[in-house]
Amino acid sequence: MLRTITLKRSFVRSYSIEPSSKVISSLKNPDLFKTKGYVNGAWISGSSQFEVNNPALYNSEGGKIAEVDSFDVEHYETAVNAASDAFKSFKSTTGRYRSEILLNLYRLMLENKEDLAKLIVLENGKPYNDALGEVTYAASFFQWFSEEAPRVPSDIIQSSNQGNRILSIRQPIGVCGILTPWNFPAAMITRKLGAAVSVGCTTVIKPASETPLSALALAHLSELAGFPKGVVNVLPSHNSSIIGKFMCEHPKIKKISFTGSTNVGKILMTQSSSTLKKLSMELGGNAPFIVFDDADVDKAVDGAITSKFRSSGQTCVCANRIFVHESIYDEFQAKFVAKLASTVKIGYGLTEGITHGPVIHSKSMQKVRQHIEDATSKGAKILFGGSKLPDIGENFHELTVLGDVTTDMLISKEETFGPVAPLIKFSSDEEVLQMANDTDVGLAGYFYSSNVARIFRVAEELEVGMMGVNTGAISEAALPFGGVKESGFGREGSKYGVEDYTVIKGIVMNVQ
Repeated sequence: MLRTITLKRSFVRSYSIEPSSKVISSLKNPDLFKTKGYVNGAWISGSSQFEVNNPALYNSEGGKIAEVDSFDVEHYETAVNAASDAFKSFKSTTGRYRSEILLNLYRLMLENKEDLAKLIVLENGKPYNDALGEVTYAASFFQWFSEEAPRVPSDIIQSSNQGNRILSIRQPIGVCGILTPWNFPAAMITRKLGAAVSVGCTTVIKPASETPLSALALAHLSELAGFPKGVVNVLPSHNSSIIGKFMCEHPKIKKISFTGSTNVGKILMTQSSSTLKKLSMELGGNAPFIVFDDADVDKAVDGAITSKFRSSGQTCVCANRIFVHESIYDEFQAKFVAKLASTVKIGYGLTEGITHGPVIHSKSMQKVRQHIEDATSKGAKILFGGSKLPDIGENFHELTVLGDVTTDMLISKEETFGPVAPLIKFSSDEEVLQMANDTDVGLAGYFYSSNVARIFRVAEELEVGMMGVNTGAISEAALPFGGVKESGFGREGSKYGVEDYTVIKGIVMNVQ
């Protein structure tokens, strides 16, 4: 079908939209499209099915992507037992062997990156170039952890007893339950799976019900990469709360890794207390983005657009509050709006030139509208965008910039997870640090300054787990990814990423 859309400021978008089924049929590797579950090296059927829909074409002709099998507790019990049995031998494999199969999977992802990106576009809605970037990013974790696998550290510690030697060794913790969100359907799995496999753990993976296709494609590639049966098990389910509780309470699952909201993280943590599981939690954020008066304004504008509007604002490290010094506020907002007006193209992700896609579903749209309406009712001004785009699709919204935002507005207190950028004035370092830290969460933060002393001071005082200084893009496999406060605990990626999948065993040896 052909759509011609006229947007505000005389932007015209004409593009043809292929039904989801036609995109699936065009995959170079049709074996990547899976709708069954993967347990112990076999593809199995579930107890029911649920629809997976393209958020860009929701309730439209061609919007349905697939009916995917849904799995219940009994199937998960089978998967946990398979992972537990596989762990008995997999834990004893060499680091070099695990490195090789991870590197195989890395190469297979890159060989199939165009198809994997198309699947992400279909189920998530992000533009193709963003999706392609995600596949490359996701694959990089397998490369990174393939390099870490042969080098899991052990230590010899000096004993106070002359006749003793103390050894500390890291061993794989066991079966790991992996619970992932929809916003990065490939990368949120690979960041966890790569670390788990590198040290000898086995896994049971529950992908988000909105985006199970990427997870199932990865399961297929893991089979081709030579992963032993039972090491990777992937079971989609539309009963997220039931399955989450089951995994947290199962005695054979020794670790849970979860990425999602703070509220859900607290529930899972409570449920895991019955077995005292090891946990890593990457939870909600409310990232500050600070532009000081000595910043390079043009560079800060580019960084703010990258950070705030990537994937239409639906990333956990998106800037949520943009603080701009009052002396450069007018210049920043003018350049920010002008850059968006000249570069933004909203539409279907597989159309050439599109920069931004839809929000994931109606609940996300409701929160976007709530934040805009609350802010404008309290005096904020719409500087750019501000409206839904129903002519494109019911999940599309203009990228929006709000001026004169204050800290009593909802958008200053809650994570929007959508395409709205609030601009907040500040007058001093002390004021902006107080505002930036006035939140229960602390995942990521950003600031722009050319003053070296200020850079060190602000970097040390911002209460976040990750920080971008004069850059709006921080994510890579080498970064210790994680937050502080109610944004969770544990680190993914980097040289620290293996620690959460191991336990330390101390061995005291008498040598006399």
